[in-house]
Order: sequence, then C-alpha cells, then structure tokens
Amino acid sequence: MKRLILTRHAKSSWDDPNSPDHDRPLNERGRAAAKDLGQWLASRGYVPGEVLCSDAKRTQETWAGIAPALPGAPEVSLKPSLYHAGPDVMLAVLRHATADVVMVLGHNPGISEFASRIVAQMPTHEGFAHYPTGATLVCDFAVDSWSEVGWGLGVTDDFIVPKEIA
Repeated sequence: MKRLILTRHAKSSWDDPNSPDHDRPLNERGRAAAKDLGQWLASRGYVPGEVLCSDAKRTQETWAGIAPALPGAPEVSLKPSLYHAGPDVMLAVLRHATADVVMVLGHNPGISEFASRIVAQMPTHEGFAHYPTGATLVCDFAVDSWSEVGWGLGVTDDFIVPKEIA
C-alpha cells in the first residue's frame, strides 16, 4: 500500500511584477494556509516519509510552512522537473519515490489534471476540478512499488482546501 499527498502550493505574492515566476514567494495568506495545512495533515496522521517538491520558491515555502507541524517530517527533495510539470512528468517523478507515504508539491494547471487522472473516482468536492492554491488530495494505491502506479488507480481518502480548515 502506498499513499500520496498531493498539494498545490499555497497562495503566492504578485507584489513585484518584475520578479520571475519561479521566484515568487508566498503572500501572508499563503504562509498562514501552509501552516494550517500542516496542522490539518498532522491531525489526521498524514505524515509523508518523502517530499518531492518543485524547486520554485512558492512550493519550497509551502513545505516550510507545513513541515513544523509534522512529527518526523523528512527533508524536502527539490525536483526542477516538477516546476509547471504536466501530469505525465509528475507521474514519472512519483514512480521513482521510495517511501510508503509521499507528498508531491506542484503547480497548476498540471497538478489539477494529474489529480483528476490518478484517482479512480474524483471527489465530489466543488474545488477539486480547479485545484485552488493549497488544495490537498490524499489517496491510496494498492501497490507494492510506486513504479506500479498508473492512471485511475488511486482511491481518494481526503481532499481539502485551506479556507475550509478552521
């Protein structure tokens, strides 16, 4: 059994219009949402053993906000290929994971398409289709190795968007 925690980066700042997209940081709302996501994950026992993260500043800052709430949180593994990756690239990266519980931090539009293709049945949650900032899917796979994961094999356990965390 393998578990995937799939998180889109939290809300980023557009304060500096000259800043390259890759270097955009989180805004205050995003930093608060990342912290809330960490507490939500911890409260449900969703603790990754491995974190695969786009190397963009906003995904790294999202993980930095989540990690303090998680006991035994692993070091992040930065993956440049996850920066604005499409679903096929995301799947290829995931297939090289080694831990039983893996968190992937990425970007839209690829992450929303990846999420919709990886699960057997999409959650009925209204936010799932557009995967807003901070959206997090938790799904399980009845496989022994991540190399066996394919489209439509995930069973949804949970889905949340930060505004719903009280």
